Amino acid sequence: MLLWINGPFGGGKTQTAHEIRRRLPGSVVCDPELVGFGLRRMLPPDLRGDFQDLTSWRQGVVEVLDLALREHDGVVIAPMTVTDPLHFAETVGRLRELGHDVHHFTLLAERETVLRRLRERGPVRLLRFFVAGNAAVRGDGWAVRRLDHCLERLREPEFAEHLWTDHTSVPKTADRIAVLAGLTLRPNTDGALRTRLRQVRVGLGHIRFD
Repeated sequence: MLLWINGPFGGGKTQTAHEIRRRLPGSVVCDPELVGFGLRRMLPPDLRGDFQDLTSWRQGVVEVLDLALREHDGVVIAPMTVTDPLHFAETVGRLRELGHDVHHFTLLAERETVLRRLRERGPVRLLRFFVAGNAAVRGDGWAVRRLDHCLERLREPEFAEHLWTDHTSVPKTADRIAVLAGLTLRPNTDGALRTRLRQVRVGLGHIRFD
């Protein structure tokens, strides 16, 4: 089974994916963004556009996820924003055509909620500065610039199932996805502090350098 978790940048996809992995034995996170950033780094800086426009990204993601789904004995989780219907058809749609059990979820929230969540990434932003130094890091400004487009496109019926997360924590969102996919997660027994520290660690692990 594949859980593809879609949503706007800063909408909680990666945190939710790792929460599910933590509480679902045998599951793995396979992040399609890693393929994209590898392709970007192969190009000169002036040629680095949106990696989703590269056919090699779409085909590579399908090939890798197809292999993981066929050979790994457990649920595969892919957190990735996809707003272009053609790109969606060539990734999520193609995996379904290959016969895989694909459950797609789009995490949505009001614009103000996403902006607040981006502002609350303070600890991660601070640590990014010390880790990255003067290196170029894909920052929250890029996410803000893309926010309105993402929210508009992802509300369309083709990107269902939609889950509104304005008043829902990451563990609760993971619970909702599990129920809809017919999965059973281990109970979440962590307190607020431990949850926050874990989320900061996940955020640090996903610092993206250009």
